Amino acid sequence: MSLHDDAVLVLKGYEDQQELRQAYLAHLAAHPDGMWKACEAGHVTASALVIDPERGRVLLTLHRKLRMWLQMGGHCEPGDASLAAAALREATEESGIPDLALLAGGPVRLDRHPIPSPCHWHFDVQYAAVAAPGAAHAISDESLDLRWFSYDEIADVADASVLRLTEATRARLGV
Repeated sequence: MSLHDDAVLVLKGYEDQQELRQAYLAHLAAHPDGMWKACEAGHVTASALVIDPERGRVLLTLHRKLRMWLQMGGHCEPGDASLAAAALREATEESGIPDLALLAGGPVRLDRHPIPSPCHWHFDVQYAAVAAPGAAHAISDESLDLRWFSYDEIADVADASVLRLTEATRARLGV
């Protein structure tokens, strides 16, 4: 199965955010290359909010280019077998934490946002991943910093999209 086909199946199975979900599906139907960075109309990306093993904090990256605290994530690559695999790969690469485990139930949220220069859209499919006990993080080349934040601190450092992802993840975790 192609990554494009996997994305369509994942999105068809995602039951929240109906209007936005339909926009993602329409984009993929209109753009066979809609999974790839080269698609100038926009492309699907995959991200994951990393949660500590005690489920009380999240690991955010201070993105080198955007200079914002964000969840781990980025562009899909040809070797990614699925959207979930892309999100897990990105989270592992950017956090330096091996053996992350995606939360069951598929994506936690969708977030479509414009990316400046050149102007196009990211159709982000957002997952959540839990770090193993004792896992140590390491800053990647894409990050200026990595830091654990309690849920109460996120509104002070991150934008509304990260806050929404965190709230949805907490709801999924029941914390």
